[in-house]
Amino acid sequence: MALHIIDHPLVQHKLSLMREKGTSTMKFRELLKEIAMLMGYEITRDFPLTYEEIETPLQKMNAPKISGKKVVIVPILRAGLGMVDGLTSLIPSARIGHIGMYRDEETCLPVFYYYKMPVNKDRLVIVTDPMLATGGSACDAISRLKEDGYKSIRLMCLVASPQGVKAVEEKHPDVDIYLASLDEGLNEKNYILPGLGDAGDRIFGTR
Repeated sequence: MALHIIDHPLVQHKLSLMREKGTSTMKFRELLKEIAMLMGYEITRDFPLTYEEIETPLQKMNAPKISGKKVVIVPILRAGLGMVDGLTSLIPSARIGHIGMYRDEETCLPVFYYYKMPVNKDRLVIVTDPMLATGGSACDAISRLKEDGYKSIRLMCLVASPQGVKAVEEKHPDVDIYLASLDEGLNEKNYILPGLGDAGDRIFGTR
C-alpha cells in the first residue's frame, strides 16, 4: 500500500476555496469536480501504454495508447457521487458502480442498502469518497468489493484524518490511497479538522 498526497498548486488552491464556510453549493460542486479530474491524472499515472501505428496528416507513426486498464468508478453514496463527473470527464469509457451503506446502531455492522457493480471483476476499481474520517465506511466498502471478487482497488478521497488512513492501511494494506490533504485529526463527533464540514450536505445543499 502507498499513500499519495497530491500537492499540486491547483489542487491545493481549489481545496482551500472548498474549505471556506461561505462557499456556495454550486461553487463547492464545481470545485470538487475540478479537483477530482486533477487527482485523476495522478491516480492513472501508472497505466500501461501500448503502441499502435496511426497516420498523422504528415506521416505514419507508432503512437502511445492506454493498454489493459479497464476502469470502474465506485462512489460511496452519497458524497462520493460528487467526484464521479470529474473522473469520467478524464476517463469517459469508465463504468460506474455504486455502494450505499449505513451502520446498524445495535450490531455496529455495515448494512448495504445498495450495491451495483459491473460483471467484469478484472477492472481497476477507484472508490471515491470526499472524506476519510474514521475509515469505517471505506474499509467496509473495500471489504465488500473484495468479497465480490475485485482485486485491484484504489481509494480516492479529498481530505483524510490520520486515524482514517491508519484504519485503511491496517485492514487493506494492498489498497493505495490518494488524497488532496492529510488533515490534523478528528473532533469528538468524528469530523475531520480542519476539514470542510459535511461534504454530502455541502454538495447537495442539505445543510
